[in-house]
Amino acid sequence: MNEWFDAEKRAERAQQLSESKRWAEALAEIEAALEINPQNSSWLAQRGFLLDQLESYDEAIVAYTQALRGEPDDRELLLAKGISLTRVGRLSAALKVFTRLNEIYPDFEPAYCFQIMAYAELDQHDKAEEAFYLAQQLDDGCPHCFFHTGNSLADRGEYERALYCWGRVLELDPGYECVKGQMARAHRAMGKQSEAEALYLAAIREDPGDIDLLYEMGDLLAETGNMSGAETKFRQVIELAPDHAEAHFALAQLLLVSDDADDAIRLFERARELDPSYPRVDMYLGSACLKLGRYSDAQAYLMRAVALEPDHKDTHMLLGNCLLWLRRPGLAKDEFRRVIALDAEVASAHHNLGVCCFLERDYEGGIEHCRRAIELKPDYLLAIVKTTLAFQKLGRFDQARSMIDYGLGVDSENLLLRQLQQQLWRSRLRYWVDRTFSPLRRVLGWKRGA
Repeated sequence: MNEWFDAEKRAERAQQLSESKRWAEALAEIEAALEINPQNSSWLAQRGFLLDQLESYDEAIVAYTQALRGEPDDRELLLAKGISLTRVGRLSAALKVFTRLNEIYPDFEPAYCFQIMAYAELDQHDKAEEAFYLAQQLDDGCPHCFFHTGNSLADRGEYERALYCWGRVLELDPGYECVKGQMARAHRAMGKQSEAEALYLAAIREDPGDIDLLYEMGDLLAETGNMSGAETKFRQVIELAPDHAEAHFALAQLLLVSDDADDAIRLFERARELDPSYPRVDMYLGSACLKLGRYSDAQAYLMRAVALEPDHKDTHMLLGNCLLWLRRPGLAKDEFRRVIALDAEVASAHHNLGVCCFLERDYEGGIEHCRRAIELKPDYLLAIVKTTLAFQKLGRFDQARSMIDYGLGVDSENLLLRQLQQQLWRSRLRYWVDRTFSPLRRVLGWKRGA
């Protein structure tokens, strides 16, 4: 008899601890009570609730199932089990529970409400919308219904309708969690970056420790060119979640752009430590080594990157540039040709292929590729200058003049083109002298300046 009395006291103590949100202590008390009376449905249900609070959802489902053996038609128990099933991704099983609730209690609005969520997660959006309208007939002021329906609409790309639903959520419950973050994502997807930024800020004020929101806002700020703000957000993510590989990688990219290549390398390597399969780390490490002039290291990283992703044109482009710095134009040409095979309209690949040709004294081939680069990018001043110099080298001064005139039409203040224009007559004279006297030099062994 004392055991039963002790069990009752422990169950009461568990309830008191629950009211203070001391979930783990409450769970210990209710489990002690269940050791004495393991068939008590009410205590089993209470155990399920406590496990839910501790995010032990699989165990909670077991507890609810045990409780339902004694009370198979208890609607709160059925609803709690269905919600826990959705939390572990067992959506089809959850829908069976919600459907049973519909059959037993057709006027029980929460069952339709959570059906919306389950159907949306399964991409059955027509059924989600149908469940929404059934729920509206029972309660047109349920914020959960509007929230889940907004999520369903956003998944379909219907952002305006989703925003309307989330706006209704805030009207019904101004403190509803996660809404402003969802609204920020919708505005960003619609290209409304200013609105998205304001909503991200509002959402982060409500939950400063939300890692996803901080990271997404950092990504948005980087996208809009606010590199300082983006760096701050990514550093906050790393401070709160030191194992966040994406934040390390994103911060490394920012530092690479700002020419802090040493710190970028450290962060890229840390990202790979955290996630050995993180994509394109080798490519970015190669890019950072290029900036530091560590060309052999860059080549090693980029060769690995190409092996991992042979059809990624940016990696081939970087490897080609690296090989140019290593004075291996023949190998570099192979990389630029691969870029062009993947995308024939990459102007810089044609230009760099032209540079390789010039280094190998194939001036005609170099001119051909540089001209193609200019066709693709009419204001490509570097290609214009290289083509001009190649025409001069071949003694085709009228074409060199035409190319200079074209370049000045693109940028009338370009100092290099102005210099080439002013010195064109000297180049012509030097070419004529070289052509006239080169046979004599060969015969007599003259050297320029002798």
